[in-house]
Amino acid sequence: MIDSGFETKSVRMELLLLVTFQAPVGDVDRIMEAVVGIAPLTMGKYDSNAYQSAHGIERYRPLEGAAAGAETELRRRPGTVEVSFELPDDQALAARIVEAIFQVHSYQEPVIRIQPILASRSKGLDDRSNPNRWWNTTGDWKKAAPPVREEA
Repeated sequence: MIDSGFETKSVRMELLLLVTFQAPVGDVDRIMEAVVGIAPLTMGKYDSNAYQSAHGIERYRPLEGAAAGAETELRRRPGTVEVSFELPDDQALAARIVEAIFQVHSYQEPVIRIQPILASRSKGLDDRSNPNRWWNTTGDWKKAAPPVREEA
């Protein structure tokens, strides 16, 4: 098992924390605003770095004492996503982030997970001429999509 960071010619692998939470898609912007207010989620020359999964279905059944009251049937909530981001390996920072997520989340029992990971960080080498980089390909995803034509 790799228990420390290492380097290659182009990349540093750093020990970080992977924070993951599940939430209704409508909660994500509010939660991420609270997170970024504490930690900018910087990665090289970018900030606010996080990943959001496609919509899934959350399954649960409220028990006695749940805010919704006890139910006998299993609930299936569509439109739930998983969001993940990386933090420095700092327990005090992680505690602040977890508390912030809890405070702005709509759930009584939000799903929040933290795992130690090795994550890549570019050494910032000059690779402007690399033919594989998005800026050197024909499909720049940042260009505006053509307007959608509505059927008459």
